[in-house]
Amino acid sequence: MSRRPNATRRIGDGGSIPFVGTLHSRAQTSPLLSIGIFVVGALLVVGYLYHGSGSRSGDINSLSRLEGGVSCTLEVQKIIPILKKTYGDSMKKILHVGPETCSVVSQLLKQEDTEAWGIEPYELDDADASCKSLVRKGIVRVADIKFPLPYRPKTFSLVIVSDALDYLSPKYLNKTVPQLARVASDGLVILSGYPGQQRAKVSELSKWGRPAKLRSSTWWIRFFIQTSLEENESAVKKFEQAVSKNPYKSACQAFHLKPLH
Repeated sequence: MSRRPNATRRIGDGGSIPFVGTLHSRAQTSPLLSIGIFVVGALLVVGYLYHGSGSRSGDINSLSRLEGGVSCTLEVQKIIPILKKTYGDSMKKILHVGPETCSVVSQLLKQEDTEAWGIEPYELDDADASCKSLVRKGIVRVADIKFPLPYRPKTFSLVIVSDALDYLSPKYLNKTVPQLARVASDGLVILSGYPGQQRAKVSELSKWGRPAKLRSSTWWIRFFIQTSLEENESAVKKFEQAVSKNPYKSACQAFHLKPLH
């Protein structure tokens, strides 16, 4: 972090800068020494300020690298081959829930023998023609996931959720996550950001009504236990094995849960 504000304070205090007090007290008795001390003090201050400015510039550069943020929905598209190795035949009938679901559904529909549907948690104000077509066909729905999903139990073999749950309070998570597990026959995959990450779309705040709450894996595990959801250990092992054979570096947390029957 930049220490420039502290440098400014020290300049104002005067006596906090090295040798300034000595400069005033001995100016009359030793002019050459005073000039030398002044030059040294000035160089120290300039160097200090330059260092602080450099740190601030570094911080800005770091922030600029984060401007794109992290999108777990984009992550879903990247790990489709890994999910196929993990879930096999369970990838035949999939429901994706999350922002930008049209892009995920379009990608899944390109896979052989795969049916896919999507739920967009907020209004599609700037949807492209392809997304509007998916909505028109009923493949993608716009629905508030805080309310019961319009599907029967076990409608889908696999349900994948990305980004959407990070915007829900525990009050709604207690209802929504079991609903997601209810409509899955083989498993539920949740992708969530790591604490401290910047979300990919700051504009989503106006649509969700609250900023994203990025929770730790410990928090999620405790939540799953409280809501009677069990980890799908078999899927976790297969997923880890598939990841180890793939040059994939996770940007999101992935949780594999058993369906709720």
